[in-house]
Amino acid sequence: MAGGVIEKRRNFSPWYQWMVRLMTTVQEDPLPDDLAEFEAWRQRCRARLQELLGPVPERVPLDAETEETTQLDGYRRERIVYDTEDTMSVPAFLLVPDDRREPGPALLALHGHGPGKSVVCGLETTDAPNGDYAVQLVERGYVVLAPDLRCFGERADWMPDDHYACDTNLVHAVMGGLSPLTQNLWDLARGLDVLETHPLVDARRIGMVGLSYGGTVTLFLAALDERVAASVVSGYFSSWAESHKMPWNMCGSQVLPGMLGQLEHVDLGALISPRPLLVESGTRDDLFPATVAAAEVDKLRAVYGADGANDRLEHDVFEGIHEWHGVEAYPFLERWIGPGDAVGSR
Repeated sequence: MAGGVIEKRRNFSPWYQWMVRLMTTVQEDPLPDDLAEFEAWRQRCRARLQELLGPVPERVPLDAETEETTQLDGYRRERIVYDTEDTMSVPAFLLVPDDRREPGPALLALHGHGPGKSVVCGLETTDAPNGDYAVQLVERGYVVLAPDLRCFGERADWMPDDHYACDTNLVHAVMGGLSPLTQNLWDLARGLDVLETHPLVDARRIGMVGLSYGGTVTLFLAALDERVAASVVSGYFSSWAESHKMPWNMCGSQVLPGMLGQLEHVDLGALISPRPLLVESGTRDDLFPATVAAAEVDKLRAVYGADGANDRLEHDVFEGIHEWHGVEAYPFLERWIGPGDAVGSR
């Protein structure tokens, strides 16, 4: 105040403006407290999700090919390629246990930010420990498909040091009226096509697992596609409203236009119910805090309870960072999709 005149506050920070708007954002159609209203809400939520995702590509023949095979200890690693659009193909590793003779359980294993499928398949490492979960899964008897997501691994375009591929790709997508998240989900749905037509895969027993961005697409695809029989979301499930508060936490591959106030993590979880879902949260994960995750999972328990599926929702809170844990995930997957005869557990 100068001379009795109140000075007008001015802001120059785009980040501050987003934080102010975020704090005033209210969910327009949140998960209802009265679960008698749940089915009507679920229909509205599915429609809202489809609207946020926007247009999807035209389906093309997969034309899947195996380009090389490497025999390893107890399993073989096939590098395969399949088409998802007329101008887009997906490179992936298919891991097959040596002793698989009949159709059985399979998993899509999705990487997070970093080198891509080579991490989950044990060919590269990052600062986060225990990243080779595709290998850990094939060693437990699962057929595992580990593709590269767009902008990662073999699908990474060259970028100058001051450019981030996910954000640059978002710029291109926005100009075309598309969403990179939607495109990745389309690619992963085609990955389900690859698995369900494989002679050693039982199409009723396909699960999905992923850490970080892999957790993002696992949560979304399980909500969208009922072929995902069981899912493990690691280092992601919490709340966009909370995770958005962490500077630099979001990237161009994880967002949808207008999603704040329209859709939350717990909403996607409600669309998965009553299919089995396990959430992993590290106590020292600053990106997706375990305390927030616990509060959101508690909301989701009411949905699973109303669906008569209390035993199909689990939350593994472990002492650790933003990393794959697996301690509860492996018995969870074994119970619901195999590798033995899990029909009695479903």
